[in-house]
Amino acid sequence: MKLICNQSELNQHLSLVCRVVPSRPSHPVLANLLLCASEENQQISLTGFDLSLGVQTSFGAQVEQAGKLTLPAKLLSDIVSRLPEGQITLDDSESEMVTLTCSSGRYQMRGMGAEEFPELPSISEAEVTLLPVDALTEGLRGSLFATSGDESKQVLTGVHLTAEADGLEFAATDGHRLAVVQTVESEGETASAEARSLDVTVPAKALRELERMIQINPGSLAVAVKFDQGQLVCEWANQRLTSRLLEGQYPNYRQLIPRQFTRQMTVERRLFVGTLERIGVLADQKNSIVKLTLDGAKQEIVLSVEAQDVGNGREAIPAQISGEDLEIAFNVRYLLEGLKAFNTTDVQMQFNAATSPSVLNPVGGMKMTYLVMPVQVRS
Repeated sequence: MKLICNQSELNQHLSLVCRVVPSRPSHPVLANLLLCASEENQQISLTGFDLSLGVQTSFGAQVEQAGKLTLPAKLLSDIVSRLPEGQITLDDSESEMVTLTCSSGRYQMRGMGAEEFPELPSISEAEVTLLPVDALTEGLRGSLFATSGDESKQVLTGVHLTAEADGLEFAATDGHRLAVVQTVESEGETASAEARSLDVTVPAKALRELERMIQINPGSLAVAVKFDQGQLVCEWANQRLTSRLLEGQYPNYRQLIPRQFTRQMTVERRLFVGTLERIGVLADQKNSIVKLTLDGAKQEIVLSVEAQDVGNGREAIPAQISGEDLEIAFNVRYLLEGLKAFNTTDVQMQFNAATSPSVLNPVGGMKMTYLVMPVQVRS
């Protein structure tokens, strides 16, 4: 194999692939990435795989001799990221050693045979759902933050995807809050009967990598999504991501969302976020709890924190309030993460009682429902 490529381009694609290479691989070759060079297409493809999550990306290069091999992922990435801008030559003509040459010098590293590297899973007969990049990004942004980090509740560490006639629904919960986002498919694309029955849970780690890859190198207006019994495959432009699916029954989250509310407020989102961030400085000193007091007569909401042995804080902001007054407390981080996922000027928050779940919705714009459980505090 012999090829010439640009340092910055190689570095960018290495940064995508190396994130999925395991630090403690179950097999030595999994600490490597697979590098394939094609003379016919004049392209290089890089693949990283930990047997659960795989990423493949490709880009144009001057390929003088085709071939494939595996190289230590971290070592290669660390070297390339520090090389000066310009052309890089990779040559494996020397026995068992790969030579990397740049304008300022040369490096050699030992690789392993490509035949030992496992193939990424493929799904050939599954129905394809084309999801617009904008809609996919919106769905991930509005759901990933609400997944659980507790591996003992493994099914909650993923995002649940349900296909509907005109798009996908993203849902995530950690048991304390629930985020649900509906997105629509691209114009002219209709889901098949099989795609409409889709009901899978995808690990948050895989979806975070997908979100990152799209942001760094979108390259397409839509992502082709395929599922089978245990795998997810996403393909767009010269990128591909594969992931195993999480097993287990996902909670029936729709029944958690109250159908009716007795109290409601509408507030400017950025104003609400700014006030929560300030009051949250004190809340973080104690138990991260902030109390909201709805005052219908003054049409304002009072945010307050009592951090014993530290201090206290109180701010009032204007809001449109209907229903009886209410005092209710929340984990300040839960409120902030949900509000920051919205993309609208105003937000609506609905309540029943101090011990009942509250629901936040953006006013206009994205279709998102964010349910948060209140915290009981002693008077």
